[in-house]
Amino acid sequence: MGDTTKEDGTSQSKSLRRGKRAYFFRKWTRIDLMRASAVGAVHVLCLLAPFNFKWEALRFGVILAVVTSLSITFSYHRNLTHRSFKLPKWLEYPFAYSALFALQGHPIDWVSTHRFHHQFTDSDRDPHSPIEGFWFSHVFWIFDTSYIREKCGGRNNVMDLKQQWFYRFLRNTIGLHIIAFWTLIYFWGGLPYLTCGVGVGGAIGYHGTWLINSACHIWGSQAWNTKDTSRNVWWLGLFTMGESWHNNHHAFEASARHGLEWYQVDITWYLIRFFQALGLATDVKLPTDAQKRKMAFAR
Repeated sequence: MGDTTKEDGTSQSKSLRRGKRAYFFRKWTRIDLMRASAVGAVHVLCLLAPFNFKWEALRFGVILAVVTSLSITFSYHRNLTHRSFKLPKWLEYPFAYSALFALQGHPIDWVSTHRFHHQFTDSDRDPHSPIEGFWFSHVFWIFDTSYIREKCGGRNNVMDLKQQWFYRFLRNTIGLHIIAFWTLIYFWGGLPYLTCGVGVGGAIGYHGTWLINSACHIWGSQAWNTKDTSRNVWWLGLFTMGESWHNNHHAFEASARHGLEWYQVDITWYLIRFFQALGLATDVKLPTDAQKRKMAFAR
């Protein structure tokens, strides 16, 4: 697949890794344990939801999943990672803040990992390549920060975020925000809202994002010649806010629109288009005809 060059100028082979990392029997860092505890807590709460069930609590959980998942795709992914469009800071920051409650980490960490994924897709430096196994790409990579550091290096690809006080603040205080949010939910609605809101809602949000890393690199169709394993999975389009048009995304990383055809449901794009119509989303990037011709399969 060729060579790629690190930021220090040294060449790194993009050959595929043939061995698999041990998922469990390895040294776990403090961050690994914290992440595993958060993911485990969400799933335990989800399993407890039937024993504390209320319809209004379940509705709250579904709404929470939709809002936080949309914040991830709109803010972390398309706005911050790929700079597909620009927002005024008074609007950019609240969306990034609400994405914290999807429990997928702070923006600096999330954006850095995703930029590495695009830079090293399907190579031995891809942070979550399905070549290392479905479950690794789906979830287990999250708990192996040392491995990610070994493969990708430091977080030097997010200096644009590190230079902003707000994102440094979120990085340093994320735990406090999550604990305060969970506490407020408990005092507001008790165990039903905690289990259905944080548990069910959190699990829905988690697996929606994780399926992009796993399923959308294994199953589905390829509309564009990306020379990687990215796939479009139509039946995940609504569930993932349009992120499952993943082959489209890998073909045109900077595009604010992933569902490029009218029938490809892309809720995140509809939100971007709404803010563009209001004059709040600017410099909205879309693939050009020349770019489409370049990425099309030869006929």
